[in-house]
Amino acid sequence: MAVIEELIRKEADGSLSFGNYLLDAKTKVSDFECQGDIYKVKTFKEITKLEKNGLFVYESVMGTAVNGFSVTEDTVSLTVEGTEDAQITLGLEPETLYAVTIDDDDVGMIKTNLGGKLVFSISLEPGQMRKVIVVKSE
Repeated sequence: MAVIEELIRKEADGSLSFGNYLLDAKTKVSDFECQGDIYKVKTFKEITKLEKNGLFVYESVMGTAVNGFSVTEDTVSLTVEGTEDAQITLGLEPETLYAVTIDDDDVGMIKTNLGGKLVFSISLEPGQMRKVIVVKSE
């Protein structure tokens, strides 16, 4: 997989792919409609950010490309790539514990803050895809 040239797209399985970490200047797509929701993506080499219906969903610092971004009631799954290590923030439920795995390696339990943000770091190298799964704890 590679960067998302159109910046955001809906995949055949209903998931979203977004982001282009190769851009030198901040670029955005607003009013992208998918399954009744409106998405906005801003992306370039330093940051990638996704909003859904005006609310925060995803951010990475440095910029990334995300493939197969899917959210269910208790699980977020995505595949991420970039040219260097990144800090990823997801917008989830406030003050809730989530189990995070990267490429089937258990990162541990992370609790969201009062605003519902879950933050973790991920090691990335050019051409490398990393599978991330975040599951709400029972």
